[in-house]
Amino acid sequence: MNNLDFDVVIVGLGPTGGTLANLLAMNNVSVLILEKEANIYNLPRAVHFDDEIMRVFQTIGITKSLSKKLIINKGTKFIDDNGELLLDWPRPKKITENGWYPSYRFHQPDLERSLRYNLKKYKNVATVQNAQVYKTVNKKNYVEVNYKNTKTNKIYSLKSKYIIGCDGANSFLRNEINSEMENLGFEQRWAVIDVILKRKKKDLPDRTIQYCSQFRPATYCRNVGKRRRWEIALKDNESSNTFFKEKSLWKFLSRWVTPDDVHIERKTIYKFQSAIAKKWRKGRIFLVGDAAHLTPPFMGQGMCAGIRDASNLAWKISISCQKGHNEQLLDTYQSERVSNVRDYIKTAMKMGELLNSIGGSKVSDTVFIQPDGSIKMNTIKPKLGKGLGNPKDSNRGKIFPSFKNELEKDIDVLYSCEPILITNRKVNKKEFPIKTFDIKDIPKIDMILKKFKSNALILRPDRYVFASSNEKDLVKFSKSSIDQIYN
Repeated sequence: MNNLDFDVVIVGLGPTGGTLANLLAMNNVSVLILEKEANIYNLPRAVHFDDEIMRVFQTIGITKSLSKKLIINKGTKFIDDNGELLLDWPRPKKITENGWYPSYRFHQPDLERSLRYNLKKYKNVATVQNAQVYKTVNKKNYVEVNYKNTKTNKIYSLKSKYIIGCDGANSFLRNEINSEMENLGFEQRWAVIDVILKRKKKDLPDRTIQYCSQFRPATYCRNVGKRRRWEIALKDNESSNTFFKEKSLWKFLSRWVTPDDVHIERKTIYKFQSAIAKKWRKGRIFLVGDAAHLTPPFMGQGMCAGIRDASNLAWKISISCQKGHNEQLLDTYQSERVSNVRDYIKTAMKMGELLNSIGGSKVSDTVFIQPDGSIKMNTIKPKLGKGLGNPKDSNRGKIFPSFKNELEKDIDVLYSCEPILITNRKVNKKEFPIKTFDIKDIPKIDMILKKFKSNALILRPDRYVFASSNEKDLVKFSKSSIDQIYN
């Protein structure tokens, strides 16, 4: 591959890298994926994603196959040492504005297989396994990428317009751009135990339970099929070897299961952290997912945050590949994403404080006391941070609901590679510089636009609102908006 050039090199083929590769491939961007492992890691890791992420998966075309391997998550309860309910976070079985259920449980290898299988349909994507990137050189018009095949020890060098690090918490590319991590204050060692049921256990909870305790905080997850997970906080002086001894391990699990009930599939130690990289980009090198931020798992938003990164960056990189390098556009990646991910991290940290019984139940502004005295939490939906668009536009940065046109085809799928205009007026579409949908295409569009108090919206390819307008001259509005995006 010495003489081959690519538009983009992606380092890492986990869920975030696989999603990013699919989004870029849809935009006819040539992609090389460098993955250091020989095969998919076939044990559980990430286990949750939400409706917004499912909408991204719908856009890239994997929901039909993936849906068969998911379960709908019923939500989370926080209870104290006495079994009393401290906080309820229900996830109703109701389709959201994103067109999917609020919360899903999955098995990470299933998702990775779906993403990789989908990539096979693109001739503009190549994947190299056993590839260890060891050096990058940032140039004005390209980046030089050097990697080694760890199986053959052969060295390769190539040039690409951009390189994107989806290479996890111990990111090589983060070190390459000398980006320090801002520690937000949460750091704990937790034991994670994944099991497979040998027989039915109807007495196990059918939703996530957070066992809040100063002595031994723990989490139980009802995962896909026969899989279940326990996460347990380790004490400062407690070693993994001590905790994972047969006697200690089964003593903890005895509250729920015995060796006759389950087979232990995986047991490991994680360091749960809250941190954000101070810079997500240097020149033509970008960081995405865990390479850019680390989220405590209590909201199940770690992988989700990475896929939101991918969705935000993919269309901006695509435009820069197709229409020329756009410094101003690419600069908006971190500024738009960092405040969004910070809100999720802070809420997850407050959940961690509640779990450790050192904080109150007010984990976010979406917590409410119900008439019966119970405390419930609604899902947070942070807007994008500052970046593209007018900050004085109240609709700018909001996610737009999923909808279909007159042919019952999903707009996300049909036009996920370019901005679109939607309006409740009847217009001459030939006058507009972008794809336009009016009241003739979507009779219900007026009802949707009323929620935004606007007659027209420009939607970005990631389906966030770029701009809203009640102006009469929508052609002028759309032209000025497109100029801001492309120039």
